[in-house]
Amino acid sequence: MTSRHATLADWLAHCERLHTAQIELGLERGASVWQRMGITLGTPLVDGAAAQEVVDSAPVVFTVAGTNGKGSTCAMLESILMSAGYRTGVYGSPHLVHFEERCRINGALVTEADLLPHFEAVEQARGDTPLTYFEFTTLAILRLLAQAGLDAVILEVGLGGRLDTVNIIDADCAVITSIDLDHMEFLGPDREAIGREKAGIMRAGRPAVVSDPKVPDSVVAHAESLGADLWLFGRDHNYAGDRQQWSWGGRSKRFNGMAYPSLRGANQLLNASGVLAALEAVRNRLPVPAQAVRTGLATVELPGRFQIVPGQPTLILDVAHNPHAAATLAVNLDQMGFFPRTHVVWGAMADKDMAGMLDKLLPLVDTWHCCDLPTPRAASSQQLADLVRALQAQPGPATRPKATVSTHPDPMAALHAALAGADPADRILVFGSFFTVGGVLHEGLPRLNAPHMPGNVPPNAPRAEA
Repeated sequence: MTSRHATLADWLAHCERLHTAQIELGLERGASVWQRMGITLGTPLVDGAAAQEVVDSAPVVFTVAGTNGKGSTCAMLESILMSAGYRTGVYGSPHLVHFEERCRINGALVTEADLLPHFEAVEQARGDTPLTYFEFTTLAILRLLAQAGLDAVILEVGLGGRLDTVNIIDADCAVITSIDLDHMEFLGPDREAIGREKAGIMRAGRPAVVSDPKVPDSVVAHAESLGADLWLFGRDHNYAGDRQQWSWGGRSKRFNGMAYPSLRGANQLLNASGVLAALEAVRNRLPVPAQAVRTGLATVELPGRFQIVPGQPTLILDVAHNPHAAATLAVNLDQMGFFPRTHVVWGAMADKDMAGMLDKLLPLVDTWHCCDLPTPRAASSQQLADLVRALQAQPGPATRPKATVSTHPDPMAALHAALAGADPADRILVFGSFFTVGGVLHEGLPRLNAPHMPGNVPPNAPRAEA
């Protein structure tokens, strides 16, 4: 049949209507449609010389799961492999502004025209199967990657691991980043349960790299029962560093005197350690020279991960959306040096541990600009503001004045209000959700210029209140 959907926007609207649930974990629906499409991706789980021709022609597939750090890990793998001359494809979610951000081929975003035939193919194959939005769009991108003639494919898990649609593909190398409390209604009540779900991306006899320095017992137990080749941080890979440089060691390889990755933040060396372990684990199929490692780490880019935008004031963009990521964000902010004041634009999902997100950040912030987000899952700006005020009212060390709190209809309005109340030497942080960061990026990367800088307004002009 001929499709009625002529644009990507039409297809995405169609995907949103197919299933009654926004999230419904499980592999059966996606795997059945994938099988009907007759597409393969990666190396089949077979042994023997008869399969060697298939192995040689198939791209190496990395599947990356974890609570935080997945996007950074995927970006570093991509950057190093591209620096080594390999043809790469990356799938990740969610996007910040445009859906096309979910897939990159050789570092470039795919286009609407690239995607449309693959949406059509999923529709033709699904029959009456009611795929969720994530399942439908993931299958379309997996088909695109399978037909792109790549050397390496990097797949970021959307939620969990074991029952995520990405897991219909057998990973040649599984990578698990940090494991912490998030999406507990789907993954379980503690790190052991969540770790067990993420360990579901491992495959028997294949490398499984863990970056988390405090790996749950459930992950180790699953790897051992499965017969996966488990690479643990501190045992099979590790790093050390000072203020100028860092070094890394794996089972048989070492890199010394390396510049720090261009992705900023205290957590990025853990992510980088896992990336280098994964590359060592597949070195027989994707050998990478030392210079490609250095170049790849020095040039990697990923919007919204402790992204610092120079200006007056300085702008920081971070998609941190759970307590673990917010605690890392607080450490990174504390290490930035002195800023007279910190202004925050905050929007968050109502199903997140919002109080936990605020715990480490409250002592660092002078003004809170809480904003609404364009999704039913989001907490309202008033709910966020009430929570900030309630937490500030709790007894605690009186180390600084209480922050001012205001509400705004969207992230851009909140950013404008923060800018109006900021001095040139201050900093503005935008965080809490992909929607929050995306809301200030939809017209491009903001370059801030405080409106009351010398020469911009008369010296005695009143200053806007936060």
